[in-house]
Amino acid sequence: MKFNVSSSKLFAQLQAVSRVIAAKNSLQILEAVLFDLEGDVLTLTASDSETTIRTSLTVEDAQGAGKVAVGGKLLLETLKEFSEQPLTFQIDEQNFGLNITSSNGTYSFVGANGLEYPEMPVEEGENTFTMPANALLDAINKTIFCTADDELRPVMNGIFFDLSEDKITLVATDAHRLVRYINAGVKGAQAVSFILPKKPAQLLKQVLQKEADEVKVTFGQKNAKFEFGSTVIVCRQIEGRFPNYNAVIPQNNSNKVLVDRQTIVNACKRVAVFANTGTSLLKLALSENQIKISAQDIDFSTSAEEIIPCDYSGMPMAIGFKAPFLIEILSNVASQDVVLQLADPARAGLILPSENEEGQDLLILLMPMLLNE
Repeated sequence: MKFNVSSSKLFAQLQAVSRVIAAKNSLQILEAVLFDLEGDVLTLTASDSETTIRTSLTVEDAQGAGKVAVGGKLLLETLKEFSEQPLTFQIDEQNFGLNITSSNGTYSFVGANGLEYPEMPVEEGENTFTMPANALLDAINKTIFCTADDELRPVMNGIFFDLSEDKITLVATDAHRLVRYINAGVKGAQAVSFILPKKPAQLLKQVLQKEADEVKVTFGQKNAKFEFGSTVIVCRQIEGRFPNYNAVIPQNNSNKVLVDRQTIVNACKRVAVFANTGTSLLKLALSENQIKISAQDIDFSTSAEEIIPCDYSGMPMAIGFKAPFLIEILSNVASQDVVLQLADPARAGLILPSENEEGQDLLILLMPMLLNE
């Protein structure tokens, strides 16, 4: 088996698929990338047994056909040092040895029988919808930061895709924060849902950045499949019932604050340096057209406060939030101004962009912290 391929083209594809390879694998062959040559098309596959990614590219002067599994890390380390040039791959179909010939040298690898590589999962009775790649990337970017790492509640370790006949809703929560993103431009034939684990969501976030095609999403009872361009990603869904997110979103937060997003983000970052390292508590004291942001660490006798302008005409009130959560939420809202909707210091606050893009709706909930006053 033999073929020629562009070094940069192969490196880009190999880099994309190798992101799924786990540091520790149940099967040794999963540390490798599967090369499958058929005609002049080379297909690359990588998997961690729960998530599988496959992509393909065209090669030149192809001879023979077959499958071989090659160590992904070693191959990546080798290819990244090449400038753009044609490389010749020659694979011994008897012992699965791989030789790469460049303009300056030869590099030898030991491969494995590609027929032993696990097959990509296939599932019958599936639901399907399509979504522009940039819209799916945007949706993942706006929700993935709220996913949890909770062994006791695995359903919270991913993004909930809730598809209906008039919209798609993506939700993520870690019990302290909840984000709900709605896109009315994506519709389903019926009301269906699934939970996408965090790892394949991160993988999609990386590979969709250079993608302009539509993404076809197919899912059944166990797996979800994403197809775009020459790439296919199949992952196992998280099993279980996602929390009723609509039930926890408050409907009567009457105290509304309009503030410049970058101003409050920068102020929070500066003041948070002085917060107690154990609690990371930030206090927001609201009064007419201003917010006083303060933090203190009694153990080290440090404190800070800043006053920033805002649009607020409600009753004076003070509420506490965990600094990293508040900063991360505000950093993931794209609009110039943000709206804080608050009820009282003990109830969840809502953070929304002042203006949503057409057909979209973003809402983020943040639980408060107790103020010792």
